[in-house]
Amino acid sequence: MADSMAFQFPGQGSQAVGMGADLADDYTEARAVFDEADATLGFELSRLCWEGPEEELRATENAQPALLTHGVAAARVLSARGLTPVAAAGHSLGEFTAHVAAGSLAFGDALKLVRVRGEAMAQAGRERPGTMAAIIGLNETQVERLCEEARGEGEVLVAANYNSPGQIVISGSTGAVRRVVSGAKEHGARMAIELQVSGAFHSPLMAPAVDALRAALYAVDIRPAAIPVVANVDGRPVVDPDTIRERLIEQISGAVRWTDCVLSLRDMGVRRLIEPGPGHVLTGLVKRIDRALEGRIAGTSHQIEEVAAAWL
Repeated sequence: MADSMAFQFPGQGSQAVGMGADLADDYTEARAVFDEADATLGFELSRLCWEGPEEELRATENAQPALLTHGVAAARVLSARGLTPVAAAGHSLGEFTAHVAAGSLAFGDALKLVRVRGEAMAQAGRERPGTMAAIIGLNETQVERLCEEARGEGEVLVAANYNSPGQIVISGSTGAVRRVVSGAKEHGARMAIELQVSGAFHSPLMAPAVDALRAALYAVDIRPAAIPVVANVDGRPVVDPDTIRERLIEQISGAVRWTDCVLSLRDMGVRRLIEPGPGHVLTGLVKRIDRALEGRIAGTSHQIEEVAAAWL
């Protein structure tokens, strides 16, 4: 159907102090999600989301459960308002949120998983330091070639996030990333910016985190997804529990092929995408990927009511 709608959930970097506070005040569905998060994790994640401090919220092991919780809260409010997706996707951490929305992961299990994931990624970042950078204005082939040319002996450097045509994030050894940043404009890039991150996410430098996440994923029940969830690593929809588990494991050190994810949703008949959770990063990418698609943000009570008024 031309008006089919999907949820797209944001990843790390979209968190902000105050996230979800109005949802919890205005909707019982959202309040229940934040209460469950606090009880499951054994500390007041809700207070951290709503009051900060920002530095603590930004820590990988806190940001990931915070984003999951806000995304699930917003999705449940949207569903209660009658906005039901036919498919879902999520950028990096957001893929776990998508599986909660699809019923393949219980929220409590997903919370524990992303807490383990965040801690393991933070630890990998300390053990095998690296960084990331956004390259604007070059295509996939050009960025991959730059990585190949800049990669020194014993260094890691890969394209990590294919966010949209002309916006690709690279990840790897700090020196190699910085060499690309310093020379990218000479190769035609409009902009190259090192990102403020605690590790080289979605690169082989994250390999130490894989075993911890694998063990955690095999310790929880994963059910068949009620709606397809498009996997980051290959841009293909998954519903089978074994495949879901493997794709989530591969994702930690594999690239996020976000352009392919959105195009896959489009090929499934999706024309409208709602971004439940904080920020507007993914909604901004939609038009760069396909101008025929329509995206809306839904992280606050006001935004959710706006979407409901427009699309119900």
